[in-house]
Amino acid sequence: MSTQKSSRRNFLKTSAIALGAGMTASAGMGSLRAARADALRQAGDTPNSKLYEVLDRGNVIVGTGSTNPPWHFEDEQGNLGGFDIEMGRLLAKGLFDDPEKVEFVRQASDARIPNLQTNQIDVVFQFMTVTAQRAQLVEFSIPYYREGVGTLLLADSPYSGALDMAEQGGAVKVSILQNVYAEDLVHAAMPEAEVLQFDSQATVIQALDSGRVDAAAIDESTVRWLANQEPDKYKAGNYGWSPQTYSAAVRPGDPIWLNFINTVLREGMTGVEFAFYADAFKRFFGVELAPPPVGFPVEYGGFRQLA
Repeated sequence: MSTQKSSRRNFLKTSAIALGAGMTASAGMGSLRAARADALRQAGDTPNSKLYEVLDRGNVIVGTGSTNPPWHFEDEQGNLGGFDIEMGRLLAKGLFDDPEKVEFVRQASDARIPNLQTNQIDVVFQFMTVTAQRAQLVEFSIPYYREGVGTLLLADSPYSGALDMAEQGGAVKVSILQNVYAEDLVHAAMPEAEVLQFDSQATVIQALDSGRVDAAAIDESTVRWLANQEPDKYKAGNYGWSPQTYSAAVRPGDPIWLNFINTVLREGMTGVEFAFYADAFKRFFGVELAPPPVGFPVEYGGFRQLA
């Protein structure tokens, strides 16, 4: 016990020396991380966590996709871009103060959980929907996006979105990707609309381009992406429905690693890294986010400031 206390005193002493060395903020943080890791090892207290494995390695390995804009896609040079990619870079920035210290592993959607389970990757950022079934196999971070169904409209459409289209009853037509729930999904927002189902997302949008339908019902993120890419051709409907949550996923049983990822995402959406998160949101979804108000933490809700 006395040896352990002595080792911990040495750790505190090492940290204090690092703090007092007059280093710049970024250099100081790197030195503090190294000092902390060394002190923990000397004390025999190194936690068994992916966080320290990643810090020792010097980069974070992120599983993601490459074929689904605005989430992950390759540019003409083969470089990855997209909102999921930026979330991986945000994590690297939190780990190393360098958003480039990340290795992206391109994987199919059905490889997300197996690659976590076999330690091929450290974390998944791949528009992964949170479900109770998946939560038995992985642990999810706090949400970094709330997906849903939206309406893609032609720029000159007389409609603003699903709500005013619903007022037209059966006079409106909506295209959607074919599946057993397609009609129910459209009718949840437009109960009497005529639903045309197609076998690919491309043909769903082509039906809109050709005037066969009044709107295409697709993922809200895709609606925002297309309207942002081609504002003279498309506009985004003003109502989304059927919400689902996108979160990062990690291998179960490592609260230190999960807590760190949660901290990075929370501060991206509400704190010191808000500019990084908001810039990505603007680029890929065309939406400018209002900065979080100072004072009471808005993420806890249920608070009204009295005049």
